[in-house]
Amino acid sequence: MHIVLLEPEIPQNTGNIARLASAVGAELWLVGRLGFSLSDKHTKRAGMDYWDKVEVRRIPTLTEFYPMINDSFAFISTKGSQLYTAMPDNTDTLVFGCESSGLPGIIYKKYPEMLYRIPMIEGIRSLNISSSAAVAVYHLACRWGFDGLI
Repeated sequence: MHIVLLEPEIPQNTGNIARLASAVGAELWLVGRLGFSLSDKHTKRAGMDYWDKVEVRRIPTLTEFYPMINDSFAFISTKGSQLYTAMPDNTDTLVFGCESSGLPGIIYKKYPEMLYRIPMIEGIRSLNISSSAAVAVYHLACRWGFDGLI
């Protein structure tokens, strides 16, 4: 499994997602400019002592990321037309946009069939990105029978 963060801005969120990735054996991709340094004390504190247990892949630009997109990707967004539970069986890569602006516009235009949402009551703008990641990641883990997890 791969968890992809596009231009994350908040170190605590990235640290929490790194901890999540370590708990399920997922690879964490950090794509584009980061709104913080990976040595930031808040990033390290949120990830606690799990940073050495997660494989982090750094992709410097969005331009380098776009050609990697294939049919195993699912983009999680409040603007998704399908529920996250409808992700195809071959999904193994979950992509999340940055905290302030979400996914880049090109994703909505080029991959509308790959956009999924987590349902919420009307009037709530969004979940925290680390909460969204946990919901989607554990949905995939459940589909896979929690293989390798205790």
